[in-house]
Amino acid sequence: MTIFVTGGAGYIGSHTILALLKAGRDVVSFDNYCNADPVALERVEELAGRSLAAKINGDIRDFDALKQALMEYRPTGVIHFAGLKAVGESVEHPLRYYDNNVTGSVNLLRAMDETLCQKIVFSSSATVYGAAQYLPIDENHPLAPTNPYGHNKLMIEQIIRDWCTVDEARTGVLLRYFNPIGADPSGKIGEDPRDIPNNLMPYIAQTAIGKLQKVNVYGGDYDTRDGTGERDYIHVVDLAAAHLAALDHADRDAGCEAVNIGTGQGVTVLEMIKTFAQVNDVTVPYEITERRPGDVASVLAAADKAQSLLGWQAKCGLEDMCRSTWHWQSQNPDGYATDGS
Repeated sequence: MTIFVTGGAGYIGSHTILALLKAGRDVVSFDNYCNADPVALERVEELAGRSLAAKINGDIRDFDALKQALMEYRPTGVIHFAGLKAVGESVEHPLRYYDNNVTGSVNLLRAMDETLCQKIVFSSSATVYGAAQYLPIDENHPLAPTNPYGHNKLMIEQIIRDWCTVDEARTGVLLRYFNPIGADPSGKIGEDPRDIPNNLMPYIAQTAIGKLQKVNVYGGDYDTRDGTGERDYIHVVDLAAAHLAALDHADRDAGCEAVNIGTGQGVTVLEMIKTFAQVNDVTVPYEITERRPGDVASVLAAADKAQSLLGWQAKCGLEDMCRSTWHWQSQNPDGYATDGS
């Protein structure tokens, strides 16, 4: 059974492809490497002891390239990661995001139609919920994204839902991630931001290794255990397993379902910094500064549906996330550009 993975060389894509290969699936990666490095796929193959069926350098906005790839490899299912993903950048360049993410997704579904591929797992995001109206956030929470990136994700979700209604054999699984962090325990693959990290964990790791001076903690007076923001973090290895569970569900059932992927457990910024420093025996300088506009005190997932529908639940704890991140960062101080990679 061949699985077609868009954005396969990215952070979550590479970990998911590794899980697919280990599970005996044949995999085709389709990626234009605009925010990823082909070295990631080489390392995935080394770790799996198997080669991908193909590693295609392609852009999801190129319908002909998508159609040709799908016709050649005839996958039984698609996992769709490819997309631009920086919230701030989406505010500055909204048309770029709509063109790449929404138009690219429409092209992918059109190409799937042409090749009679009827199963898709989509990399969505908790940003579709917007500001939390209650906690924990379940899949019935109102959908009110607050930036173009979130609007992109919600639009693509709706497009997939509409696509599924056309044919009762079609299946869409919309995985709404909360905050993926961590790395493969080998330290060979991990998150490799191209510029200054937008997310907390890689910022902590790069501060610990000396690439950044300190972690700015935005706000110390929230209504949380220690006054800093609280989020639901999910280990990327657990997240990869969720995609395999979603594929298994797609093999059993048709229709379209949205599913939260999180732990249901909150971690504050200071808890993250202190746990990272403790388990890795490193120093992480930080400074508490003013709140950022738009930030909220807590965001937590209700992950019951993932367990009941997909038979999946998170297994890795915070220490695993911190330890694996440091293992990756310390072995690859410059990410995939590290000498000897």
